[in-house]
Amino acid sequence: MYESRIAADPLLVASSPGLAPAIDVLAACNLSGHGFLRAAWYGAVGAEGLHSFVVTGADGAPLAVIPHVPFGPALAGARKVPGAYWPFRSPLLSPACTPFHLAHALREPAARSLGPVWRVGPARQDGPAMVLLRDAARQAGWTVLARPSGTSWVIDCEALRTQGWPRASTAKRMRRIERRLAETGAVSWDVVRGKLWNNSVLEQLGAVEAASWIASKTDGSGAKFLTQTHRARWQTALADPVLAEMLCATILRLDGRPIAFSFDLDDGPVRYGIAGSYVSDFSEFEVGKLANHRSLADAMEAGQKLLDLGAGDSGYKREMGAVRGYDLADYLFARSPLAAKVMARVWGEAVTRG
Repeated sequence: MYESRIAADPLLVASSPGLAPAIDVLAACNLSGHGFLRAAWYGAVGAEGLHSFVVTGADGAPLAVIPHVPFGPALAGARKVPGAYWPFRSPLLSPACTPFHLAHALREPAARSLGPVWRVGPARQDGPAMVLLRDAARQAGWTVLARPSGTSWVIDCEALRTQGWPRASTAKRMRRIERRLAETGAVSWDVVRGKLWNNSVLEQLGAVEAASWIASKTDGSGAKFLTQTHRARWQTALADPVLAEMLCATILRLDGRPIAFSFDLDDGPVRYGIAGSYVSDFSEFEVGKLANHRSLADAMEAGQKLLDLGAGDSGYKREMGAVRGYDLADYLFARSPLAAKVMARVWGEAVTRG
């Protein structure tokens, strides 16, 4: 464990193995407002090599926590901020944390635990925590490299309510699709959340992925539940009752068999769409579209302000009414200017302003 105190500003800077208790404290109140950034969210990647870089103020309240795990070849000593999956892999910063605080901390010996290079992302480029972190790191002498990671597509639920959602034509079309599916068997819906989560539900979601295009046309690396390794990450996250309540699965069944799902995370006024899939044999019935529409309907009924669908595959997102929201980026923080110059050739240009 590394630990040091900064005389000029009464901060305690420390780095220790595992996930610091301060993580869940800051998850309840952090600069970006992300309540899901809890210890179980970071720990979903597994406990091996997990460390926490922690900055504590004079009053004993945590100002910053940067969980990190090994990244890349072991000899390189690089680290990265982990996370269960989308929406974000980001550090936790208190609203009371300033670039001055964090820059001082990143100059301390404890910051060497972050390695010569550490990665943060994908993360929202304009997120207040990332803006502060980039600023502080540059002040501390680190070079920050960035490469684009796409644009997130969002649906303004409040605007839809004002416009009158759903439109009559959309509602009619969804009813027609579901009636057509009902001609082949009994259609039912499940919404799984909180204490309803169990291994059987995760296996059912995995069975949908196993019968989908992701299993037949890809190497499966983008799946969320396909293998036990995939499911183990979510088992870790769901062991936290707070995250179990935030995470939900909307499952479409035909004669009891799950044939499509939408997997989402509700964080206050925002619903984040993490994943969705459907059984390829039922593609002609547009069951994926039914599950997406049902998820949006649930968000609307719950009074949420925004449905954030993430980056990529904008076709169906546009059809749902999504528009470009904000840009994502993947960041590398390099201690050595020379190393940064070399890595910039393959990673991206250095960030020179906040």
